[in-house]
Amino acid sequence: MERSIRKGGDSLERQMLRYTLDEMDRMGALLKCDREVDPEYELGAVLKYFRNKTPILFNRVKGSPVKVAGGLYGDRDIIYELLHMNHEDRLFRFMDAIANPQPYKVVDRGPVKENIIRRNIDLPRILPIPKFQGKDSSQFITAGVMVVKDPETGKYFTSIRRLQVNGRNELSALIASPKLTNDFLELEKQNKPLEVAIILGYDAPFLMASQVPSATYGVDKYEIDSALRGEPLELVKCESVDLLVPAYAEIVLEGRIVPGKRELEGPFGELMGYYGAQAPHPIIEIDTVMHRNDPIFQGAFPCREEHVSNGLIREVELYNYLKNQVDVIDVNVTEGGGYRFNAFASINKQKEGDGKSAIIAALGSNKDLKQVVIVDGDVDIFDVQDIEWAITTRAQASLDMVVIPGALGSSLEPSHDLRGVTDKVGVDATKPLGEKAVEFERAEIPGYENIDIGKYFPNIR
Repeated sequence: MERSIRKGGDSLERQMLRYTLDEMDRMGALLKCDREVDPEYELGAVLKYFRNKTPILFNRVKGSPVKVAGGLYGDRDIIYELLHMNHEDRLFRFMDAIANPQPYKVVDRGPVKENIIRRNIDLPRILPIPKFQGKDSSQFITAGVMVVKDPETGKYFTSIRRLQVNGRNELSALIASPKLTNDFLELEKQNKPLEVAIILGYDAPFLMASQVPSATYGVDKYEIDSALRGEPLELVKCESVDLLVPAYAEIVLEGRIVPGKRELEGPFGELMGYYGAQAPHPIIEIDTVMHRNDPIFQGAFPCREEHVSNGLIREVELYNYLKNQVDVIDVNVTEGGGYRFNAFASINKQKEGDGKSAIIAALGSNKDLKQVVIVDGDVDIFDVQDIEWAITTRAQASLDMVVIPGALGSSLEPSHDLRGVTDKVGVDATKPLGEKAVEFERAEIPGYENIDIGKYFPNIR
């Protein structure tokens, strides 16, 4: 809910993208490209070369005066540093923000309102919207956070949606969220549009809040954002829709998902490296564009790495499911599985059967999760070689593998679409308890962890 309206006051430039880019620069993480790049294929190729984990600011983009920032949030460690957290406390920080949302603040003005366009809107002319891959059907906005307001509660929900450019002021939206889909369909029955705003140019707290599932928690995303950043998120009113948006965002597109209209969307190169199928999707008609002076367009190459923020929130869900069944140590929803399909979990095994119980809990935590491996605490779940070693030495397929055929899965995984269902697999790669456990004790060198290799090779530090 709206808590207060501030007239003027102190600057909170630290909210949103510009401050984040400065922080990345200070961290030594930001690359600045001064060579002109073409938004059609070339820009995406540069991002992909750096595995979409290196933040890049493109200062010269062909055909546009607008700069482009990409590859911003594809690295766990960068997100941790921006949020002032570490790997060990990340689950609990996210859980605390969800459990204890904090109020946001509405202000009467903000930099995002420095320029307001209401007429002759031509998105491909205004913004350097990339085309990433050879068979993509059009230019796509891939990093836009869509803002909607719950028609019953007034809570704000945010989520990243891919948006196909259809023409001057028209986008096709893939709104896969069950709640968002249901809200739109209910309004469509009444021949009413769904008001939306699309945010481009945001920071890590805003991104992370957008990844919290609305249907699961029902918490206002702006209030989760405020909790994560440790201060109220400042918002301003939109010009043509009844929504609030971040005052320090770079660009805001205001519009409506119109009833009774669909447009073919796709194909589109998706996160797992395959082209998503073409299908009819709802239409957003953009009425107003707001942007800062010298705006920075935020893009994201469609890939696994760019979904690490989603993976971090999925780890929270997985951890919560597991802790009700076993003594869980840590979880890893993996990059190789697109931060949604594969997971590793380490547990303190206390009784036989804990490994199998953990498998059942994990595979039930989210329909997208396809494969999970359960290991002991002596295995590094963020080291794929260590996981492979545990499976090799501690698991037998006939005894330790659980297969659930024909379960609900995700259409983003191509083999699912062969039948419309997914086979789920769990591997219990934990040691046995009791006397046999000694046979699985890892060989160790006493004092190895304290060795100073520089004593032996002075040039190695």
